[in-house]
Amino acid sequence: MLNNIAENLKKTVLDVSEKLIRINDGEAKIKPAPGKWSKIQIMGHLIDSASNNHHRFVRAQANENAGPVYMQDDWVSIQGYDERNWKEIIELWKYYNLHLAEIIKRIPEAKLNAMWRIGEKEPVTLSFIAEDYLRHLNHHIGQLGI
Repeated sequence: MLNNIAENLKKTVLDVSEKLIRINDGEAKIKPAPGKWSKIQIMGHLIDSASNNHHRFVRAQANENAGPVYMQDDWVSIQGYDERNWKEIIELWKYYNLHLAEIIKRIPEAKLNAMWRIGEKEPVTLSFIAEDYLRHLNHHIGQLGI
């Protein structure tokens, strides 16, 4: 079981959401440099990552073994996160990740080595996907400077 990852995800999300909610909407939409994402775009990307990984967590357990590549820049642009309300984005991110923590916690040990292929990449285990999801989330939280 991936209880440790699930608990770390839950704790991180609850701690970080308290800090993020203190950032005002204007500040959240400032891009640090041309071609770089604003805080709200980073959070939008993390929502998209949650969505993509949600499918992986469920489908790998249902004996599916492959899914599409995630085109992150297209997803962020198409959804117009930089035009959205900061607090709504934070709430969506928070509750989506709390849901994912529950899914991760319930992955049975027998499914930890279920293989999943993303696009043309080499297949990875469901356990790796869960671990990598938390690592990826923490990487982007670090970019927020909170």
